[in-house]
Amino acid sequence: MTEADTETAPGREASRPARPSWWTARRRDNLAGFLFAGPQLAGTLVFVLLPLGLMFWYSFHEWNVLAGGFRFTGAENYERLVQDPALPGVLGATAAFSVGLVALNLSLALVLAILLDQKLRGTILFRTIFFSPVAVTLVAWTIVWRFLLQDDGGINGLLSVVGAEGPNWLRGETTAMAAVIVVQVLKNVGLNMVLFLAALQGVPKELYEASTIDGAGAWTRFRRITMPMISPTILLTSIITVVGSLQVFAQIDVLTKGGPGTSTTVLVYYLYQNAFQFHDFGYGATLSVLLFAIVLVLTVIQWQMRRKWVVHED
Repeated sequence: MTEADTETAPGREASRPARPSWWTARRRDNLAGFLFAGPQLAGTLVFVLLPLGLMFWYSFHEWNVLAGGFRFTGAENYERLVQDPALPGVLGATAAFSVGLVALNLSLALVLAILLDQKLRGTILFRTIFFSPVAVTLVAWTIVWRFLLQDDGGINGLLSVVGAEGPNWLRGETTAMAAVIVVQVLKNVGLNMVLFLAALQGVPKELYEASTIDGAGAWTRFRRITMPMISPTILLTSIITVVGSLQVFAQIDVLTKGGPGTSTTVLVYYLYQNAFQFHDFGYGATLSVLLFAIVLVLTVIQWQMRRKWVVHED
């Protein structure tokens, strides 16, 4: 039988290509990916996006838990925010704390990392000493420093040995903020130090050797080689430190309670006072929106500026 007869023979159907199965390997891989990412996506939805949405929703309401009142007020909370006489002082204290913390933390961490990157004896011990506060519980660390910074505490006791009289660090308007900043810097400087140290150890030694042959000094090598090569790490640490400085609460609550006066009342602590001490959750949610906007704007600004000073960024 010829091929033509086979195609036209009665009772026979022309052969058709097999249809691809719906359950393809690509769809199986996609399903596996969604199953692995599912718990993280669910956690982000429940613990991040949902609370964020509720925060915006509550900011348009007057909600007093003790009185049991919950009513829609529109933009009244935002009008109150603009007219709040205490807000400029709170924002000023927040800016002072953030600027002081970021500048001192990053500079001290970089100096320590450079020193510990040298091939000297005992560097492992010093790395452990500087990093160990990071592993200490924040509240325990702050309570210890509260006793040390009191009028008759350990710091003033050491000063009295050399004939100096120290102030009551946590009760002076000029010293309270400085004390809180120093306590926080000593707590977390080890984390940034480790990040900087890892970045320094990743800089090719050939660059330093070539620059030394060309006659470059230590400062030139640092400015022309070290800083550009570790600039991505500087970006990372700066974002982490800035965001962390705007979310400080436990240190203020344990050390100063926002005082003396309102000199150390930062935005998060002011938010806590309105929501959980004055039971005005609507206005507390409005302050949360303000905090979210500040963090978002600063993070976006830092991320956009990376193209100007971070190496290998287009």
